[in-house]
Amino acid sequence: MAAATVKVGQLSCTQSKPEAYRGFGRLQATTTEHWDYQDRYTSSFTGIIVKKTPTSLPRGFQDVLSYGSTSATSYKKLQGWSSDQNKWNEKLYPFWKEGDSRWKDCWKGGRVTAKLDSDSPALVGSNVTFFVTLQFPKCQEEDNDGNIVYNRNCTQDPPTSEDQQVYVYNWTEWIDNCVWENCTSNHSHNVFPDGRPFPHHPGWRRRNFVYVFHTFGQYYQTTGRSSAKFSVNTANITLGKHAMAVSIYRRGHSGYVPVARAKAVYSVTDKIPILVSMFQKHDRNISDSIFIKDSPITFDVKIHDPSYYLNNSAISYKWNFGDGSGLFVASSSTTSHTYTLQGNFTLNLTVQAIIPVPCRPVTPTAPLPTSAVTTAASSSSDPSAFVESMEDNPDGGCHIYRNGYYGSGISVVEGILEVNIIQMTSIQMTESQAENSLVDFVVTCQGSLPTDVCTVVSDPTCQVSKSVVCDPVDISDECLLTIRRSFEEPGTYCINITLGDDSSQALASALISVNGGSSYRTTEGVFIFLGLLAVFATIGAFVLYKRYKQYKPIERSAGQTEKQEGLTAYFSSFKAIFFPNTTERNPLLKSKPGIV
Repeated sequence: MAAATVKVGQLSCTQSKPEAYRGFGRLQATTTEHWDYQDRYTSSFTGIIVKKTPTSLPRGFQDVLSYGSTSATSYKKLQGWSSDQNKWNEKLYPFWKEGDSRWKDCWKGGRVTAKLDSDSPALVGSNVTFFVTLQFPKCQEEDNDGNIVYNRNCTQDPPTSEDQQVYVYNWTEWIDNCVWENCTSNHSHNVFPDGRPFPHHPGWRRRNFVYVFHTFGQYYQTTGRSSAKFSVNTANITLGKHAMAVSIYRRGHSGYVPVARAKAVYSVTDKIPILVSMFQKHDRNISDSIFIKDSPITFDVKIHDPSYYLNNSAISYKWNFGDGSGLFVASSSTTSHTYTLQGNFTLNLTVQAIIPVPCRPVTPTAPLPTSAVTTAASSSSDPSAFVESMEDNPDGGCHIYRNGYYGSGISVVEGILEVNIIQMTSIQMTESQAENSLVDFVVTCQGSLPTDVCTVVSDPTCQVSKSVVCDPVDISDECLLTIRRSFEEPGTYCINITLGDDSSQALASALISVNGGSSYRTTEGVFIFLGLLAVFATIGAFVLYKRYKQYKPIERSAGQTEKQEGLTAYFSSFKAIFFPNTTERNPLLKSKPGIV
């Protein structure tokens, strides 16, 4: 047996280790360090060739996909899935353990991560759907052709022209010169890890990732883009929680390169998954399970059935509200109930689904032989006497029952039931206080006494809030209080006044028109206007008086004389009104009778 010294260097992420060390077989180190084909090694050592075929390589899908856990040894076959005991092609799909440093270098620009989700819990017999999404390093994204490119608005060195694109991986260029027949002749681009050929999808050029899912001792493989979605029927999956793992590989020049792994937990149940939401008009916090007496509570039931397994089922809802009102059965998912007493109650709901299913084959059952004659008779009896094993169904078909249960404890208190604004009064203010308009609102309520009050001032449509003011209140005997609020500008406002306590609240709304200022300012404005009017009238009268004061003898006709005298008399009367104490002499009026 010959000894040899081997210099081991770093491997590229596209080169599998069995390929790099082909011909050496398994190496047994003579130093203190242990050699493992799945780990990176960068030092020199002396070893001897002890075996041609390495034994530490993973043999099957279970070794690669189980994350070190033990796979199920007894299971029912999942439709379209394969046993994880099949051999894994590590030459084409290299396997790296978690923590291997090669994970860092096998994607340009950083590490790719995968997010795996499901829509479980799933009712047994329905489909559970899984969603896996690849999350690329910063500034990287997938384009319409399935290539990985740099985002133009994110990179530090954007392309010089708009038509130029900076690629992370340009897979289109790799396979642009071949059609399906030519490209599929290259086994590195059309074969799954178990050797099966890729399906011929119309968009096969854009499917540059291979997804291998593993659960319940079986695996499922498919190609896709940067995200994948698939469903599996749960009829043959045992009840309880299970792990789903996925390994993702990207296309490479000579094979496929690992890029990410992910794992998620999903559950299968024989109980219908349901969610009950409750709503009450005056309830302040719907999550505290405290409700108000004498106010209806609306119960809305949501059945979690994303695969529509129960679409053709007959579903009933059986309610027991825990207040002695009895059992209530409904066919609608929404119902309401009013508690008339205060206290703590236990709510119980049973949802039952009658699911139509294909009938099983007829199973003949022969009666127990009591004698030779009876046995002979039974062997020659009419086949119609055989009994079919099925459950009773009104429509004569076959079905199964599935139930879902919900229970919750709730508390019922008195609460605030109603709020009314019975009076609005504008406050009269002096001139020094008249910056804002003040309005007093007198409010009453029914039910329990409030501990706080909030006023929301909005536009006339009650859509745009302008101000919100909240204050604590202390009321000991009667729900009657006065709320004073100020308004900076005149106009029409929508007022919402809310009274609340720890568990409830009620609202009253009103429209109010605010004129602005006080009555004192209004009266003052009227006097100022009248004073200005008197001043202008005095100035006008004086100007007219000065114009017609001097006598100008001119020749005119009798008609003109008559008209001029009438005008003079009119202005003389106007002057007498505004200047009653003036004894002005007008030479033109000396000849008129009755005027001194």
